[in-house]
Amino acid sequence: MTAEKDLHTLLATMRPERRDGEFVYALWPHGKPLAGAIAAAVREAEGLTVVLQRDEADRLELSYDFVGAWITLQVHSALEAVGLTAAVSAALTEAKISCNVLAGFHHDHILVPVSDADRALEVLHELVADSGEQKPAPELVLRSEQPADRPDLLALTAAAFAVSPVTGLRVEGEPEEVDLLARLFECEEYLPEFSIVAELGGEIVGHVISTRGWAGELKLLGLGPIGVVPRLQRHGIGSALMTETVARANAAGERGIALLGSPEYYSRFGFVPSTSLGVEAPDPAWGAHFQLLPLALWPGGVSGTFRYAGPFG
Repeated sequence: MTAEKDLHTLLATMRPERRDGEFVYALWPHGKPLAGAIAAAVREAEGLTVVLQRDEADRLELSYDFVGAWITLQVHSALEAVGLTAAVSAALTEAKISCNVLAGFHHDHILVPVSDADRALEVLHELVADSGEQKPAPELVLRSEQPADRPDLLALTAAAFAVSPVTGLRVEGEPEEVDLLARLFECEEYLPEFSIVAELGGEIVGHVISTRGWAGELKLLGLGPIGVVPRLQRHGIGSALMTETVARANAAGERGIALLGSPEYYSRFGFVPSTSLGVEAPDPAWGAHFQLLPLALWPGGVSGTFRYAGPFG
């Protein structure tokens, strides 16, 4: 997904988070192979500087002077973005807190003295609050997907599912949801009005698709995949997409929506285990994770096994 370049947006959406542990800077012995859990390294003409947890440095018998707390600025900043670290360091300087900056591909990181960690987080949260007050947050726009959106939607899905929601581990290669979504766009069960895009400030930040499914002869909707750009997850975009899907489904006279997902999350929208409504999951092993939302025109007395659109297999 495209990294953010606008300074105001970066500051307003930034979420400073402290990493567990205490970290130190140490000079790695010349000629010694790298070993241990090194978090960052910088090679200079004078030698190799490494950043690692204090306990690890002690185990490796490395000397150090500075002991710091590691704070990650949780916002996906572009490497060419201008002003983020300057604004952060200026705010900390005003609070008389020293900081060392590390730039990663996805995020910027700062190390501050351990004794100043709590105050540094307060300063950074104040910076975020002040930035949000200076400029109104852009309005979330929900609209139907257009064919021209599809490359962006596939890229969004790849980013959203780069970490498996089942295992919590990073996926090797392209997530399977990307190919599934591409085939859903082209299948007979595709329903244009139920492929919904979320835009924020003109950027596509979320998407959900529901395609035709059945329980016996009863037509239902099969929801999924649903994805939100990683930097904006847990910001209400997924909930907005779900609410919009339910509203459109009721308006269209649909009978119900089925999905596979977390019962804790989807129960807030009224989803219940499908078996409580007489509908069996395509795979019995899914158990309570296969859920169904009865809509306003739910007929009752339903029985059968749910069938997804063809690309689900």
